[in-house]
Amino acid sequence: MAFPTLYFFSTKTILSMYFFTFLVLPSPFILSSSKLPGNETDKVSLLEFKKMIKDDPFGVMTSWNETIHLCEWHGVLCGQRHMRVRSIILTSLKLVGSVPSHIGNLSFLKALDLRNNSFSGDIPQNIGHLHRLQILHLNNNSFTGFIPSNISACKNLQVVDFSYNNLEGNIPSELGTLTNLRVLSFYHNNISGKIPHSLGNLSLLNTFAISHNNLFGEIPYSLCILSELQYLLVSGNNLSGTIPPSLFNHSSMLAIYMGMNYIEGTLPSDMFITLPHLIYFSIQWNNFTGNIPITLSNATNILYIFASINRLTGKVPDLGKLQKLQRFLAEGNHLGEGNVFDLKFLSSLANATGLERLELGGNKFGGFLPISITNLSRNLIYLSLRSNHISGNIPRGISNLISLQTLLLYDNKISGEILPEIGYLGNLRILFLFENKFFGKIPSSLGNLTLLLYLSFGENYLHDTIPANLGKCQNLEVLDLSYNNLSGYIPKEVLSLSSLSIALDLSHNQFIGSIPKEVGYLKNLGYLDLSYNSLSGPIPPEFGSCVYLEMLNLANNNLEGPIPSTLANLRGMQFLELSHNHFTGQIPTFLKDFKFLQNLNLSYNEFEGAVPTTGIFNNTSSVSIAANKKLCGGIPELKLPECNTTKSKKKNSECYLKIVIPLILGIVGLTVVVFILCRRWLRRQRKGPFPNLIENPILRVSYHSLFKCTNGFSAENLLGVGGYGTVYKGCLDHDGTVFAVKVLDLLHHGASRSFVVECEVLKNTRHRNLVKVLTACSGFDLQGNDFKAIVYEYMDNGNLENWLHFSPQENSQIEDNGRLSFVQKLNIVIDVACALDYLHNDCEPAIIHCDLKPSNVLLDENMTAHVSDFGLARFVQKRIESSSSDNYSSIGVQGTIGYAPPEYGMGSRPSKAGDVYSFGILMLEMLTGKRPTDELFQDGLNLHSYAKTALADRGVEIADPKLLQERDELFSEENDKFDVCLVCMIKVGVACSVEFPADRMKIRDVVGELNKARKSFLK
Repeated sequence: MAFPTLYFFSTKTILSMYFFTFLVLPSPFILSSSKLPGNETDKVSLLEFKKMIKDDPFGVMTSWNETIHLCEWHGVLCGQRHMRVRSIILTSLKLVGSVPSHIGNLSFLKALDLRNNSFSGDIPQNIGHLHRLQILHLNNNSFTGFIPSNISACKNLQVVDFSYNNLEGNIPSELGTLTNLRVLSFYHNNISGKIPHSLGNLSLLNTFAISHNNLFGEIPYSLCILSELQYLLVSGNNLSGTIPPSLFNHSSMLAIYMGMNYIEGTLPSDMFITLPHLIYFSIQWNNFTGNIPITLSNATNILYIFASINRLTGKVPDLGKLQKLQRFLAEGNHLGEGNVFDLKFLSSLANATGLERLELGGNKFGGFLPISITNLSRNLIYLSLRSNHISGNIPRGISNLISLQTLLLYDNKISGEILPEIGYLGNLRILFLFENKFFGKIPSSLGNLTLLLYLSFGENYLHDTIPANLGKCQNLEVLDLSYNNLSGYIPKEVLSLSSLSIALDLSHNQFIGSIPKEVGYLKNLGYLDLSYNSLSGPIPPEFGSCVYLEMLNLANNNLEGPIPSTLANLRGMQFLELSHNHFTGQIPTFLKDFKFLQNLNLSYNEFEGAVPTTGIFNNTSSVSIAANKKLCGGIPELKLPECNTTKSKKKNSECYLKIVIPLILGIVGLTVVVFILCRRWLRRQRKGPFPNLIENPILRVSYHSLFKCTNGFSAENLLGVGGYGTVYKGCLDHDGTVFAVKVLDLLHHGASRSFVVECEVLKNTRHRNLVKVLTACSGFDLQGNDFKAIVYEYMDNGNLENWLHFSPQENSQIEDNGRLSFVQKLNIVIDVACALDYLHNDCEPAIIHCDLKPSNVLLDENMTAHVSDFGLARFVQKRIESSSSDNYSSIGVQGTIGYAPPEYGMGSRPSKAGDVYSFGILMLEMLTGKRPTDELFQDGLNLHSYAKTALADRGVEIADPKLLQERDELFSEENDKFDVCLVCMIKVGVACSVEFPADRMKIRDVVGELNKARKSFLK
């Protein structure tokens, strides 16, 4: 879990650092430029800094003007004595750009604060020249590269915060010489290696935050003897071993966050005596054993205790003194002894009036559910006691928990009636009481829970009818009342809940009467189980409106008549169970065309006539037709008698004329739910319904939800149109998550294959420079037509095509000064090269993209490139990688004109060398500003030959004029370095796009050359 109080110590510890710094710094002295000449070195350095700013939405840099004294510039503070720059404070200004090496010339600088902007590139090594520097805040930016080891020369540093960037490499051991350091934070980067032992020399260190990186090894003993340490944040790494005992001897310690690692061992029995001031304590998702120390009662200042998913045992100690406690999470352990005293500690929590989350599920707690839970905080929003051995009744007074949103008591032995008081918990969203021993009626007061999303009372002893008031729960998505003794008719009001989109399970009860025609309102439902009841009459034809149904179970009822032809609309069906009824007539031939049907049970009915021989009927392990005495034909394995040929042909002909063979359906949008419910149906091993859906609501995507989130796929949400579909912007109502959805044009030849291939590629790949797929949707639109879409992470800055060929009319969201800089282009080509290197060399089997071009390169908010659109991608085996020139005419020409290599036009197989060619053309287009289809390229001249010729004759003159203008304006003193880097890139582009595949560079060599060029240029 992310540490929620980085802001806490930024407003307490770090701000105190600022206060200290500005006490040390002389007061800023501001006079007019006529009275103060200023220092020219500082002015030149700051003007160079200004040149590196590419985007300044608030216009704060306009004050950095040569005609105005630098001490009057925004964010610049000068010392009174020498009029030298002492502080640069440019926080939260949405600045985009990089930090120049000239920053190292500000020799009097004591504070540099650039946090909460979009600075990118490497952190300049010249920062090591700032020997007076005390405060260095670069957090919440997009810096890349390594932590500069030479900042160890800044002996006065007190705060170093590089959190929330993209830094990599190791933590330099040289940092251990910064003996004045108080805050050291590398939170949320890609840092690897071990924690250096040398950091134990930082005797004044107050905060050490390295959470969410890739560090491994043990927490060094030397770090834990730092007497001033108050915040130790190392969660979300790969740390192992045990905690050094000395860590628990710091009486001043306020926060220990070491969750989500592989740390083991036991907690010292006296740890909360030696840590009396602890506020935050997290060890979740580790391998701790033993008891929770009884001294926990001494931690009177503690707010959060996170101990879930370990192997802790024994009793939970008295928590009565923890009056400030807000969250206590101890799920997934072995706590409790199965006796009546296990939950005694809950009464002591009545003093914690700010308690918000109490998670104790998945343990061994026994005894009665204590009445003391009704005295818990009125701020409690999440209460979980699931999967324990708790008995007794739900205490009266549960309605006192007026803020409760989630109540999980399932998989216990709780009995008694479901109290009507639960209906007064008006904020409740999730109520799971299944797998207990409840009896009596379902209270009608539950109709008051208008915000309820998930309701499950399955596997209890409830009786009587379903209250019609449940029809007032207009947001209900899951309703599970299975395995009870409910009776009477199924209320029409419940079947009219169009919000039911995940599951409705009324199986194993005693319902009578016919299935109401209102079942047709369940147009968005994915799972419906009415089995093991006493329902009678025919299947209503209105079932044909439930076009999203994937699983339908009507087994063991008294239903009769033929299967209605309207069920042909249910083309996404995966499991259809109709056994043990009285159905008659022929088996509908449309069932053989249900391409996704995995299990079909028609046994113990009165069907007659010929059994189809294709589709699912060709697989005896997936279809059951036992005890239908009048059936004939089918495949030989069914061992049915032969049919009367004449009669059979006549009936088959009539049936064929009446039924339309449905279209092919793709991947099902509710994959996670289908899996859980299918397992539950077939195996009845229910451990708890839909856990992933609660945590990951976007996985529940359907056509209906996508239609809503994109405002009906409206024109104002249109992001672009491609060869196989249209891309829209969407936004989830419940949490504001923004995403992009590509809707496939299934009338376009190859679109369905494109959908399947892209899903297959993206589910098996993970790389920071590949677009992230969130889920896929396959179903039907409002007209009943096939619908397929892929949902991606939204990229704020669109695609590379729009940035390279800016048009104010077409791209009004891109400001005219928002063109790509040389450094941004360099970073983007390296990002794309890294993505190809991963696909070609780190995936098994290797993946060939086949359609690399600027419109398929997306840019996120930090201008990091992500390769997208894998609709033409190919998985390749090693045996064909070396035969790229083999004829492969069966696939036709791959890719896009201008970017596809010449050999594809002659029928050669897709190859890694083909991707390299496309990359080379893309790179030359970025550097020259010319498309490969530019009208200039005629009579044998193409972008490759144009660049190759220019390298020999005119060098960098073929570069985009805007790049050359940037060189002259921003790199006037380093023209040579600029030109060398640019020429190197052009050479790589030319080497990648040569005519013969065998002569092209390997993508791994490309990555090496480009990284070398970038390092040399930015050095």
